[in-house]
Amino acid sequence: MLRLIGLCGLIMLGACAPRGELQFMPGARGVGEVQKVFVATTRADDGEGEAWSAKRQYMPRYARFDISIPPDREAGSLPWPPRNRPADPQKHMVTINRDLYPGASAFRAALAKEMSVSRRGTREAVIFVHGFNNTFAEGLYRFAQLYHDLELPGVAVHYSWPSRGSVLAYAYDRDSTLFARDGLETLLHDVSAAGADRILIVAHSMGSALTMETLRLVGQNRDIRSRLAGVVLMSPDVDVEVFKTQAARMGPLPQPFVVMTSKRDNALALSATIARERERLGNLSDASQLAGLNVTLVETGAYSDGDSHFAAATSPALIALLKRAGDIELALGQDARSRVGLLPGAALRVQGVTQMVLNPVARWGE
Repeated sequence: MLRLIGLCGLIMLGACAPRGELQFMPGARGVGEVQKVFVATTRADDGEGEAWSAKRQYMPRYARFDISIPPDREAGSLPWPPRNRPADPQKHMVTINRDLYPGASAFRAALAKEMSVSRRGTREAVIFVHGFNNTFAEGLYRFAQLYHDLELPGVAVHYSWPSRGSVLAYAYDRDSTLFARDGLETLLHDVSAAGADRILIVAHSMGSALTMETLRLVGQNRDIRSRLAGVVLMSPDVDVEVFKTQAARMGPLPQPFVVMTSKRDNALALSATIARERERLGNLSDASQLAGLNVTLVETGAYSDGDSHFAAATSPALIALLKRAGDIELALGQDARSRVGLLPGAALRVQGVTQMVLNPVARWGE
């Protein structure tokens, strides 16, 4: 009961926290590094001038945003511009350009032009699916920050689904993940048609449920499956039994298939309490519950203070660790022998599931 009261207190504090908003500043080009993010969204225009609202639109809309990352910023931080005052591009993330595409064909053409041959000799894209309680701006800027800090390969593509952007709208967001499945499926086809040889999907929180439902839909599509270079679910707010049925329907899972967990995630503890469960997939403690699935569980709780629901994006130490590993797919892959010297921690194999507990104390002998 005390834990529930405490978690409810966190909800009320979150409800009062200021929300991030886009600020356009074309003159900031050249101040910081520019992160280009292609966007597909099923958020609708609310009719009041807000083109990226919480309302739902079935057919995706397409755009590209150029985000300026301020030069003096700690990894993991997302410095929002102040409300009702001009932003300082030396200190704040700002948008320096936005291109709106009239339809899917124009989006695919722009994406094809942007994709370049990587060190692997392939054309790569990373699709990010944001989580619960995100405004359009928050999902977009968070992905720009994460992509920049981890130095991910290829082209950044963000799928923005219609989250209400409120801690009190859990049911609306959960229903929106079901509504948004077709849009994400369409985006996968768009990225494939643009010529991507490798597609890595990274999803956070409730966005993981949306991702799994969509992969369940495209599970038998050979063209899409052949291009999936891996799936990373960060702090997934997904029922464990539902995840197992989704994975079974998909057939052989894309590899690597990584689930980043934290036993200290208070947000997932609250979600489990609401569902009258012990835990969700993102704070799973017993790897044997996923017996027979070819997945890697990466426990990141040592890098979290409990309040963080997204340590991989917000913890400077964990970001530095993943960045120094060099290749996120290799570092989080299935073969524990390939990880020697890349990620410090104990790797165990439990009934076909690889479980790795990251240990910051052991980092490169420090």
